[in-house]
Amino acid sequence: MTLFNLNPQSGIPIYRQLYEQVKRLVTAGQLKPGEALPSVRELAVRHSVNPMTISKAYNLLEADGVLVRHRGKPMTVATAVACSPEELLQPLLSQFIQSARQLHLSDAQVIDIVNKGLKKQHD
Repeated sequence: MTLFNLNPQSGIPIYRQLYEQVKRLVTAGQLKPGEALPSVRELAVRHSVNPMTISKAYNLLEADGVLVRHRGKPMTVATAVACSPEELLQPLLSQFIQSARQLHLSDAQVIDIVNKGLKKQHD
C-alpha cells in the first residue's frame, strides 16, 4: 500500500506535499497516535527523492507537534495533535478565495462554484 502520493510535476514542492498529506491523514484519523511512519530513507528510495526533502517535511511536522522523534526508532504520530479540519483547509480556502477575487467573481458565484463542485463529488 502506498501511503503518500508525491508528484514531482505538480508545482508544489515535494516536502510540502508530504507535509500536507501527513497532516490530512492524521486529522482524518487514517494515521493514529503512536503509529510509526516510514523512515526517511525508505520514503526517499520509494519516491526517488533526496532524503533531505523527506527530512525537511518530517522536521516541520515535528515542529508543529504532529510527529514525535524517537532516537533510533521511526517517527510516530503525536498522541495529541491539535489540528482541526478547518485549520487544515484554511490555506486551500485562502488560495481559492484569492483566485476568485482575481477573477472578479462575486460571493454568489464563488458559492455556486463550491456547490457545483460538491454536487459533482457526490455524483
